[in-house]
Amino acid sequence: MANSVIYYDAIVVGAGHAGVEAALALAKTGVKTLVTSITPDNVGYMACNPSIGGTGKGHLVRELDALGGFMGIAADACATQIRMLNSSKGLAVRSLRAQEDKYKYHAFVKSALECADNLSIRQDEVKKIARRGKDFTVECVTGNIYKCRVVVIATGVYMDSTIICGRSVQKRGPVCFSRSDHLARSLKSLGFGLRRFKTGTPARLAGKTIDFDRLTVQRGDDVPYTFSTLTKVPPENSSVCYLGYTNERTHDIIRRALPESPRSMGLITGTGARYCPSIEDKIVRFADKPRHAFFLEPEGAGTDEWYIQGISTSLPPAVQREMYRSIEGLENVEIVRDAYAIEYECIDARELYPSLMSKRINGLFFAGQVNGTSGYEEAAAQGLLAGINASAYLRGMEQLVLDRTDSYIGVMCDDLVTVGSDEPYRMLTGRAECRLSLRQDNADLRLTELAVPYGTVDKQRRKLLADKKSDVEKCRELVKTQLAEAVVKDLFDAAGESGARAMSVEEVLKRPNVTLELFDGMCDVLRGVSAPARLEVYAAIRYDSYLRRQQSELNEKSRLENMRLPEDTDYRSIDGLRLEAREKLMQAKPLSIGQASRVPGVTPADVWVLIGKFR
Repeated sequence: MANSVIYYDAIVVGAGHAGVEAALALAKTGVKTLVTSITPDNVGYMACNPSIGGTGKGHLVRELDALGGFMGIAADACATQIRMLNSSKGLAVRSLRAQEDKYKYHAFVKSALECADNLSIRQDEVKKIARRGKDFTVECVTGNIYKCRVVVIATGVYMDSTIICGRSVQKRGPVCFSRSDHLARSLKSLGFGLRRFKTGTPARLAGKTIDFDRLTVQRGDDVPYTFSTLTKVPPENSSVCYLGYTNERTHDIIRRALPESPRSMGLITGTGARYCPSIEDKIVRFADKPRHAFFLEPEGAGTDEWYIQGISTSLPPAVQREMYRSIEGLENVEIVRDAYAIEYECIDARELYPSLMSKRINGLFFAGQVNGTSGYEEAAAQGLLAGINASAYLRGMEQLVLDRTDSYIGVMCDDLVTVGSDEPYRMLTGRAECRLSLRQDNADLRLTELAVPYGTVDKQRRKLLADKKSDVEKCRELVKTQLAEAVVKDLFDAAGESGARAMSVEEVLKRPNVTLELFDGMCDVLRGVSAPARLEVYAAIRYDSYLRRQQSELNEKSRLENMRLPEDTDYRSIDGLRLEAREKLMQAKPLSIGQASRVPGVTPADVWVLIGKFR
C-alpha cells in the first residue's frame, strides 16, 4: 500500500538553532508547520560550546529577541553564569555572554516546540525536495511524503558530514548523531552548487581528574543582565569557569604530531573557520607565542564533563591525551570525549536574496550553517528571519529585509548574500560600519516595530517597548531641566576635573572621564527612570558628535540603497558595464544600487552606469 501524502503549510528541515527559530516564527504567525529532525534528541542541542553570546554574538541574540525570537528567553532560563564582555570598553563593543546548562537548554527548547500551537515535530530524514506547481513535495527515507507551500532548509552541519579524529573518518553528524545522507544530492539536482566546510570541537574532560586549584577562577558578574526583555528574574551565577594556558611542552608535542594530523594526511579537505582555529593551526600560525589561553567551562549541572574552549583539535586520541596532560592543572586528566573535526556540505549563500529565500526557487528558504556560517547565534538569527519571511511569503506580504545600518543581522545577511564567504562566517563587531548605533542595549528600539506587522512580536513586547520609549523621553527631559548645577559640579569633580561651574550636563557628559557608571552613580534625580533608559540617554549625549558624523555618511549610502533595481534586470544587455560586472551582477541579482556596489568585481564606474540607467 502506497504511503499517503500529508499536507502542511510549511516544513522546516532540521531542528538545530536555526530550525527552532524558523519553526517557532512560522507557528507563531498561524502557519501550520512541520519540523523534521533526524532525531528529536538533537533539538536545540549544543554540539559544541555550552554557551550563548560573546563578542558580536551577544548583539545577535539581543536583536533576535527584539524581533520576537526565542534564543534569548532560553539562554536566560538555562544560564549558569552570565558576564558582560568588554565592560571596560565603549558601549558599542560590550557583548553579553552566558554559560549554559546544555542539557537543560535542549530540554527547554524541545518543550517549547512540543507546546507550540500550529507546530508538529517528526523524526525523519528528508531525502528529496521537489517543486511541482505551487507546492513542494518533501520525500523522506522512511517513505513518508509531505506537501507544503514553503520549505526552510536548516540542516546545520549534517549534510554528508564526516567526523575526523586522527586516522578515523566516520560518516556521522555532530556528537555521533546520524547524518543526512541524501539531501545534498537533491539540492544538487535542483541546481545548487555545494561547498565543503570544516569546523571542530575540543575534548570533554572528566572534572574529577582536573586540579582546579592550579587554574584561575573566572566568575560571573555581580550585576544581573539578561538577553531577553521578557525575562523578569535575571539568571543566577551558580557556576564558575577557569582560565589556564598551554606551554612550550604542549607546543612541542603538537609540532611533533603535525605529520599525523588529518590535514597533513589529506583526510581533511574542507575550509575551516579563520576565527576559531584548531590548536595545531594556532601553533603554526603563531609560532612566536610561548603559550595560548584556554577556558574550562562546565557542560551542565547533571554531568561532570568540562569543555576546554580554545584547544580544539583533530589530532589522534593518543596525542590528545599527551597534549592535554602537559598543561598545568591537567596533569592527570582523563578524556571523556575526544576532540574532533567535522566536514559538511553547505550552499553558497549568494544563491539567496537578503530575505534568505532562494533566487532559484521561490518559497525555498535557507538558514544557519547550511549558508556557510558558524555559531549558534548566527544560525538562530538567520532562522528567525527565514521563518518570518517564509510566513510573509505565504501571506503575500513584502519580505522583511534588514539593512546593514539597522542591525547586525542585516550586516550578516548582506555579507553572505552579496559578498559570500569562503570560510565559515562568524559575526564580529568590526564587520558593522555603524556599530556605534548598533549597540546591544538598543536592539528593541531599532528593530521591534519592524517585526510587529509580521506577527512575531506579542503585546507584552510592544508594551515593554512603549514603556522604554516613555522612560527615555522622561530621562531626556530630566537631563535638560532638573539636573541642578550642583550635580553638574559633582559629576565634573568626580571625574577629576575642575572649573566646570558654567558647563551644561551635555558638555560634562562628553568629557572623557565621565563614564556611564559615574553618571549613574551621581545623578539621583534620574532614579525615577529605568537603567536602560538612562543608558540610552547617556549614549545619545556622549556620542552625539560621532553619531551625527555617522548619520551624514549614512544619508549618502541610504540614497544608493533606496535606488531599487528590478529583480529581472538583464545586466548582460546594459551598455557600459564591463564584462566581469555583467557576469557578477547576473549571479548576484542585487536589489539596490547600494547592494550592487558591494558585489565583488563591480567597480565605481559600473555603479555610475547603473545609476544613470535606473535613476
